[in-house]
Amino acid sequence: MNVLIVFAHPEPRSLNGALKDFAVKRLEAGGHTVQVSDLYAMQWKATLDADDSTGRNASERFYPDRDSKRAFANGLQSADIEREQDKLRWADAVIFQFPLWWFSMPAILKGWFERVYAYGFGYGVGEHSDVRWGDRYGEGTLAGKRAMLVVTTGGWESHYSPRGINGPIEDILFPIQHGLLYYPGFDVLPPFVAYRTRGIDDAQFEAMREALGQRLDNLWTTPPIAYLPQNAGAYEIPTLTLKPELSPGQAGFAIHVAQ
Repeated sequence: MNVLIVFAHPEPRSLNGALKDFAVKRLEAGGHTVQVSDLYAMQWKATLDADDSTGRNASERFYPDRDSKRAFANGLQSADIEREQDKLRWADAVIFQFPLWWFSMPAILKGWFERVYAYGFGYGVGEHSDVRWGDRYGEGTLAGKRAMLVVTTGGWESHYSPRGINGPIEDILFPIQHGLLYYPGFDVLPPFVAYRTRGIDDAQFEAMREALGQRLDNLWTTPPIAYLPQNAGAYEIPTLTLKPELSPGQAGFAIHVAQ
């Protein structure tokens, strides 16, 4: 299988760097072909702007969505965006690895999503009508591919528990897993989260590495998170609200996962 690792950490000698190197070796030892998009090493441009569309009139007002749609449809995207889209088309599975910074991903990775998920590629796909609101949330360009987050955090696991001060890790990662991965069609696997990563010793690192290795070995057999598809009858259209008979009386992120 083809595996793409999108890696976002500025220091290759970090714990994240060591885990990324381990993942590449483990996957290749399992017979898989691996590509790595090391965003800091690539000096990835994080800002979405008018320069992402070639051949446009510089005197015209810049509309992020319209310009993205025009560039994607007419082969006028900047070369770095096209390369990353080609990697996504090539991949059977994508691993997004990053440290949890301020309850989200590093800005350089957010910029990768904003630029690579062009109109017509990551969104704006499929029929939009009174009975169907596009191919998204379970459908889309990346349907049939798997995705998994590999996340490190300095906080303790208890800090991210259901009653922890930071809030449940499932809630913190929901906008990424459901909004950025499931939206364009990925089957999203449960995340691999390494907690309390500051100052770990060799034994702790070895245990962390072995746990990650098991997840990588099971990349194609682990059941994905059972998010409810948008167009399979769970949601009212066009309001896109969960039907009242599903999770009655409940609200929040969890209602969008099959009970």
